[in-house]
Amino acid sequence: MVDSTIGKQIKNRLVEEGEPVFEAIHDVQRKGEQLLHRLNHDALSPTAFRETLSELIGQPVDKSVVVLPPFYTDFGRHIDLGKDIFINRGVMFTDLGTIRIDDDVLIGPFAKLLTVNHPEAPSKRRGLLVQPIHVKKNAWIGAGATILPGVTIGENAIVAADSTVTKDVPDNTIVAGTPARFVRFIDQMDV
Repeated sequence: MVDSTIGKQIKNRLVEEGEPVFEAIHDVQRKGEQLLHRLNHDALSPTAFRETLSELIGQPVDKSVVVLPPFYTDFGRHIDLGKDIFINRGVMFTDLGTIRIDDDVLIGPFAKLLTVNHPEAPSKRRGLLVQPIHVKKNAWIGAGATILPGVTIGENAIVAADSTVTKDVPDNTIVAGTPARFVRFIDQMDV
């Protein structure tokens, strides 16, 4: 569930250092640190892990979702998880711009989903530019892949390991490389 107050204040604009919303973002981050510590350092049962993750993201996490620690996020309140999701170890979500993961998604170890960028101009570089990421149903993000702000990963799509995705990935396709490029369509007999 998106923190609506902060979400409305940062949507579609440059957020500059010193703005009141900047401090509000840091307050949410500080509160989430204890929950992240619990997720990554305590030997939690699957139920306790799911409850702690639910508290961190501000909405219930379905029993079918599996997240292996360590799990990292810089914000936490702009993550929306569907059902039957598997997130492997060491995944990083920078979710200030909102990360939506649909049902049946697989995310490999050490993948990074990054919704935050910074302006090129040195005088404004401490500011934030945010854009959402959407990973559609049954997509697979390979180990070490990086998904950049504003990208949608299509339904059934595969992002090869260690790829850097800079633009949308169509449904039923495989992309690979840096920047990620179309490799082939997924055999329709398998879809």
